[in-house]
Amino acid sequence: MSASTTPSSRPAVTEREAREVAEAAREQHWRKPSFAKELFLGRFRLDLIHPHPLPADEAAQRGEEFLAKLRDFVETKVDGALIEREARIPDEVIDGLKELGAFGMKIDTKYGGLGLGQVYYNKALALAGSASPAIGVLLSAHQSIGVPQPLKLFGTQEQRERFLPRCARTDISAFLLTEPDVGSDPARLATTAVPDGDDYVLDGVKLWTTNGVVADLLVVMARVPKSEGHRGGITAFVVETNSPGVTVENRNAFMGLRGIENGVTRFHQVRVPAANRVGEEGQGLKIALTTLNTGRLSLPASCVAAGKWCLKIAREWSAAREQWGKPVAHHEAVGSKISFIAATTFALEAVTDLASQMADEDRNDIRIEGALAKLYASEMAWTMADELVQIRGGRGFETADSLRARGERGVPAEQLLRDLRINRIFEGSTEIMHLLIAREAVDAHLSVAGDLIDPEKSLGDKARAGANAGVFYAKWLPKLVAGPGQLPASYGEFKHDVDLSGHLRYVERTARKLARSTFYAMSRWQGRMESKQGFLGRIVDIGAELFAMSASCVRAELLRGQGDHGREAYQLADVFCRQSRIRIEELFTRLWTNTDDLDRKVVKGVLSGTYEWLEQGIVDPSGEGPWIADATPGPSRKENVHRPIR
Repeated sequence: MSASTTPSSRPAVTEREAREVAEAAREQHWRKPSFAKELFLGRFRLDLIHPHPLPADEAAQRGEEFLAKLRDFVETKVDGALIEREARIPDEVIDGLKELGAFGMKIDTKYGGLGLGQVYYNKALALAGSASPAIGVLLSAHQSIGVPQPLKLFGTQEQRERFLPRCARTDISAFLLTEPDVGSDPARLATTAVPDGDDYVLDGVKLWTTNGVVADLLVVMARVPKSEGHRGGITAFVVETNSPGVTVENRNAFMGLRGIENGVTRFHQVRVPAANRVGEEGQGLKIALTTLNTGRLSLPASCVAAGKWCLKIAREWSAAREQWGKPVAHHEAVGSKISFIAATTFALEAVTDLASQMADEDRNDIRIEGALAKLYASEMAWTMADELVQIRGGRGFETADSLRARGERGVPAEQLLRDLRINRIFEGSTEIMHLLIAREAVDAHLSVAGDLIDPEKSLGDKARAGANAGVFYAKWLPKLVAGPGQLPASYGEFKHDVDLSGHLRYVERTARKLARSTFYAMSRWQGRMESKQGFLGRIVDIGAELFAMSASCVRAELLRGQGDHGREAYQLADVFCRQSRIRIEELFTRLWTNTDDLDRKVVKGVLSGTYEWLEQGIVDPSGEGPWIADATPGPSRKENVHRPIR
């Protein structure tokens, strides 16, 4: 097929076809144990996370040495307020980060990187992001999902030798999947890569390309047409940004993270050598999803940093601010918010460090743990930031510059709220994460009984599935009746001045209850289960709380054993678990008592115009223009705003 062939139009995709594309991209097998997978099946495998795994001494020393250098750099060279005002990270700061080796934190030392594990990489992101969230995003997009991680997992030795030394010291990378009409449904992907001799020819438009404005190297997902000698499908490529036909058409601006270099990139007849293809044709989505298994952990790291800062500001402000004769911290309405921030920050750090160390050890499959960490941290950090703004009152709504201008400490609480909001959307929105995790959580059920609820399967297939399901459930269901959570002496090693053993018994009992609820729902709704997104979301949220409770208790015991604030850690874990248990019981109630059916009726009415009268009495300040920008392939008609930093 020649390069002059007109790219195919945007694919027309049915709901079933979209699901099949997503299903084909997920890892089909569980070759390693998974704590979270077992939790959703009603099996509390504490042995998979306790004793808490730790980095090797040499890795810890190397990590601590880099953190010390990074701390000195961000304290002396980074002006977060300047980055916020000018909506740009100064070139000299980026150059300094390159010299420090911060762009090669996760890259092996043999390619010029620092060779840090996930634990210290995340600590570094948290530290850098606390100075300026835009810097945290710059470093994370480059290493968590940009060129280094896909090449580490799927690249050839020749590709690693060509690109990783550049990524470690000089070049910035970006990851390009999203398109103007493609978000969480990759089956609609329209960017094409047409084979032409030893090259592929790329055509299409990519949206929200974090780092794309300044990137030197891009990981691009494009659809290869099926043809003789080409299996086709969504495929990953490493693309040089300075290639002819690559145009960065716009630098996007957002409500938060104002310093990030996020843009719109157009490809017109861009020739990419076949040697730059990552993996095989059709493996692109699998590469993207596998990369995100650990890549998502960068977001919890930033959320931990946010929680720590919220706690610091809440402590200092609430002690200094007096109302009605005493510091506001001593008023219960404010104190409860401070307690929530402290306990939740402890839990988020426990979840992030545990999942990160599990990623480094590579003994467990952490696809669910990583997704749960991202989902839970992004939601809880947003709530903590909102509570901080409330604690600060009017000053929480006022900008840091305005506070400074009138002689007060410039606390950027409102900026934190704006910066954190995207985390509930980045790298899988909360709604998509609910569905992704739910799919993995019910994988065992679908493996044995999936054909029973598939309307397209034959009676023979259903009969065989029924027999297999009978064998599985005959062994599984009885195990959900009783367990260690009902024995008062269970988990006694977590009983000290503060008793955490009761919380772990609760986790064990509740995991079995969660599994029973899931089984009952599948029996009740069968093939309609996938449409019950409200129910599935609550199931996942319960699992996330149980994971956070488990991680908190295990971390508290680790710190106690190390003599490192053990008593205080136990207190924080206890408070967090008690708060979490209240949320869990509410979620269980809402599994069966909710307005999901009524909500669907209202939505139909809204979309049909039944309630359009409710919109009267306002003016719409939105500008003119289409809801989704035209992304028709072709030459760019805009100035190239690509800004490489050298």
